[in-house]
Amino acid sequence: MGAVRSRLRRWHVWLGWIVGLPILLWVVTGLLMVARPIEEVRGEHLLSEPRPMRLALPPVPPAIGGVPLQSLTLEQGAAGPRWVIVVADGPTRLADPASGALLPPLSAADALREVEARYLGAAKVKAVRRTDPARPPVDFRQPIAAWQVAMDDGTHFYVDAGSGEIVARRTRWWRFYDLMWGLHNMDIETREDAHNPLTIGFGIAALVMALLALVLLPMTTRWRRRKAKRPA
Repeated sequence: MGAVRSRLRRWHVWLGWIVGLPILLWVVTGLLMVARPIEEVRGEHLLSEPRPMRLALPPVPPAIGGVPLQSLTLEQGAAGPRWVIVVADGPTRLADPASGALLPPLSAADALREVEARYLGAAKVKAVRRTDPARPPVDFRQPIAAWQVAMDDGTHFYVDAGSGEIVARRTRWWRFYDLMWGLHNMDIETREDAHNPLTIGFGIAALVMALLALVLLPMTTRWRRRKAKRPA
């Protein structure tokens, strides 16, 4: 029994060394992620809701006969109401509800106008640049054509180049949180795959270590009792 207890204890110690670092990493990154309210991290206070939609006349359907539609919605933009036309297996287009005519693709000035119409912060615009759907920025990670509106306080807004919708807002705290989340679930590349070999392996090792502790506790207790009963 003593040999078995000694062997289990060694396994427990070695497993403790193996899983100690990831457990420390999980705890530290978890604490850092809750250092700020999630609403502040997401920048929910930086944008107002879109203005109420007002139409002087009934909207004219867009001139898109014969095109396979996925959706057709009437939304409020910075310049007023607009049709948002999502074509099946095609680009998203905008149309004027007053005439039904298709509008030109969103420009950098249009994207900036969408952000400025709803921005509530005090930072100034630093740059407006187009993103590559094949290689989106690390804080966006969406394979769509978009405009990045960068503010001088480090905040990034992403405007869908097709629909004009502000699809993402990324503060400096969001990028820090995103890095901590990648370390927490051990997926630095995509930040989304928690079902990876590292997480699963260390999780199993931690479980085995805990089970060994449960087995060792009564064995050690009985051994100490027997030792105490031995004559001096």
